[in-house]
Amino acid sequence: MNTSRQRLSFACLAIAAGMTVSAPAAARDDPPRGIGGGWTVAPSKDGQGCFLTKVYDRPGETTLLLGLDRDGTNHLTVLNVNWSIEPKQSLKLDFTLSKGGYARHFAVGLAADGKRGFVTSFEPKFPAYFANSRQLAIARGDTPVERLPLDGSGAAVTALRQCVARSAATPRVSGDEKAGSDDIPRDPFASGSGRKSRK
Repeated sequence: MNTSRQRLSFACLAIAAGMTVSAPAAARDDPPRGIGGGWTVAPSKDGQGCFLTKVYDRPGETTLLLGLDRDGTNHLTVLNVNWSIEPKQSLKLDFTLSKGGYARHFAVGLAADGKRGFVTSFEPKFPAYFANSRQLAIARGDTPVERLPLDGSGAAVTALRQCVARSAATPRVSGDEKAGSDDIPRDPFASGSGRKSRK
């Protein structure tokens, strides 16, 4: 395994660990915004970027999520009720777009909201390729996994980038600013903490 493949593996594992419980519920307090073609966009919980989401009306209700972070990192998640992928299972999948694709690309299994699937990351240009494609086909060797129409993906990725730009322009509230009342001690379990200030 080369260095770039190792970085991708670790990145996917980190994403999978963070998304095990609530991948589709990616938004913070902002509700997902419909942008046509069945796509919705919403800021991610960690405030580092945004997600595009689309649920396909087919067996298992396949859910596709494309995340884009402020630093340009992207991650693609595909989930389905019927799939038996184990969380953190390593996979090699073929991803084919309208022009070009990624053969034997590394992905990691995850579970979220009653569905199972996988997450992976691509090069920074992937969202542009995604936006200009009519379909995303996924296969596991000779076995087809999904063929997802990407109607409206151009406008969806534009909305995704705008969401990320707004996210980057919004100052994040620090933990101290979110803190509760001043009469709560910083460590209420320390011996003799009494009513000591948080400071």
